Amino acid sequence: MSGTGFHVHGPHDHELEHAAQSAHGGNGMVNQIAMFTAIIATVGAIFSYMGGATQANAGLFKNNAAIKKTEASNQWNYFQAKSTKQSLAELARDLAPEDKRAPYQARVDRYEREKGEIKTVADKMEAEATAWDQRSEQQMHQHHRWAQATTVLQVAIALAAIALLTRKKWLEYGMFAVAGVGLVIGGLAILHL
Repeated sequence: MSGTGFHVHGPHDHELEHAAQSAHGGNGMVNQIAMFTAIIATVGAIFSYMGGATQANAGLFKNNAAIKKTEASNQWNYFQAKSTKQSLAELARDLAPEDKRAPYQARVDRYEREKGEIKTVADKMEAEATAWDQRSEQQMHQHHRWAQATTVLQVAIALAAIALLTRKKWLEYGMFAVAGVGLVIGGLAILHL
């Protein structure tokens, strides 16, 4: 503004005033998208955390399964050692004179009984390993759901930025639709589906 009261607008002044008015108006596209972006980013951060937690759980459960498989393998090796001893005792029994077979038969019977006990423990450990594997797979499935939900919400945030830059209403609707899909996928993760 000059000293005489004459005022000259620059070429972009009108656009800046218009943008400032719509930003302060409360109902403008800018405020709506900004609020939407903040909410979706917060939900996305929670989904991302849950995805990381389920992935960590899956790794821990897989580790537990490996430990149980190793313990079961050790038991089966022990079972095999008892089988070998039993076979040797049977051979000694069969080669021994009739009056000296009783101690060897007692060993054969003892090894057979011990093998049964070892087999029971090994089968139990294998079942535990299978259960840990299943829990790991369930956690990984849930992790994938969380990751999918997070990715879709990130796409919605990108659409929000593009909608702000282009001022296209159809992009604003698109961001709401994509965010809705992300929330549904997050719901599936919560429900373990």
